[in-house]
Amino acid sequence: MDITNLPLALIDEDKDQPRYQFGEEALQELMRSIEEIGLLSPIKVRDTGDGRYKIIYGNRRYKASVMLGKETIPCIVTDVTDETEIYLEQIAENLTREGFSPIEEAEAFNKLLNGGKFNSSVKFLAGKLGKTEAYIKNKCELLKFGKAVKKLIVSGTEIRSGVLTEDQLLPLKDLPMEHRDPLALIVARDALPVSDVKRIAKLFKDKEMSDATKDKLLFKSGHELLETWATFEQNKKYRAEAAKAKAAQEEERLRKQQEAAELAAAQAQEQSKQAASQQAATSAAAQENGISAVAASSPSQPVIASQPELQFGVANPAAAAISPELSALKAKLEKTLQAAASQAAVADAELRVLAGLSGDEALELATRIDELLLRLETSRQIWTNAKDALSSGTLSS
Repeated sequence: MDITNLPLALIDEDKDQPRYQFGEEALQELMRSIEEIGLLSPIKVRDTGDGRYKIIYGNRRYKASVMLGKETIPCIVTDVTDETEIYLEQIAENLTREGFSPIEEAEAFNKLLNGGKFNSSVKFLAGKLGKTEAYIKNKCELLKFGKAVKKLIVSGTEIRSGVLTEDQLLPLKDLPMEHRDPLALIVARDALPVSDVKRIAKLFKDKEMSDATKDKLLFKSGHELLETWATFEQNKKYRAEAAKAKAAQEEERLRKQQEAAELAAAQAQEQSKQAASQQAATSAAAQENGISAVAASSPSQPVIASQPELQFGVANPAAAAISPELSALKAKLEKTLQAAASQAAVADAELRVLAGLSGDEALELATRIDELLLRLETSRQIWTNAKDALSSGTLSS
């Protein structure tokens, strides 16, 4: 690598270079260093082809030398013309220097990603600069903030009043602008740690809180915002627990109602079977007694000949005995009618008593009434089906 001393008069600054902020104090310190021990690192320039040179990196060293009245400066001269390569080299050089602000870095990345003449990708930049893609994306997020906030952004992670670090700002980046920038200024004023900024950002992202309420919160201090966050989170927890308990109670009520309905149906089915069996036994006994009586009064005649319904081995519908199933059905109908007739309606006085109930007692009674209504509906459907079957048989005959 050849180093050449070039006249300062032939060198031009690059107005498009990524670094444009030069602190006066740092510049004065650099001038004192050059005065005492000379310029340790040469600047890099490119030959523009017209006898002049343009700086690739080293603007601050160039400025200090001019201010000191130097006539020449050590330079590394290159003839590279690819603007993307030049800009990447400028960024890489400045990343190793102090004073390259996060905003300058973000603007440089954004220029390479979205500038018409560069149009690079995040992956390409990450590979060229030795940075992760997340590093580049996070830097670009800083550009969402307004000028007042950008002026406060500094390098490093030290939390100080009146300035902002990248880590403090990133939790706020996805908030609407009307909330994002005012909150950033509160964070800077009160020197809030990153953990507290995350809590405040969570509060402003919560959709349960209205925008009008959030607007009012912008007049609070950082400490007051944290108190609001704590109260809001506690209330959310209570509401969630109450909703969960209510859902569990409703689920239990429905389960008991279902169990009661299933039990009622099973009991009704069992009662029906018992009634049918009892009626069948009674009918069989009656038939047996009738046959025995006929046989005793006419011993010379075969029993089979004395029964018209069995003559010629063919049943006679006109004289046939009532079937056990029909007898059971008739008995069940009579029993149901008697039970219905014996049930009195709920009186007005009783209704007034019911209206005054509350709490578990009212819930239990309501559950029992639901069970009764379910049983009545089941019974109604059964007898409706019986009537439909009877009507169908009557019509077909």
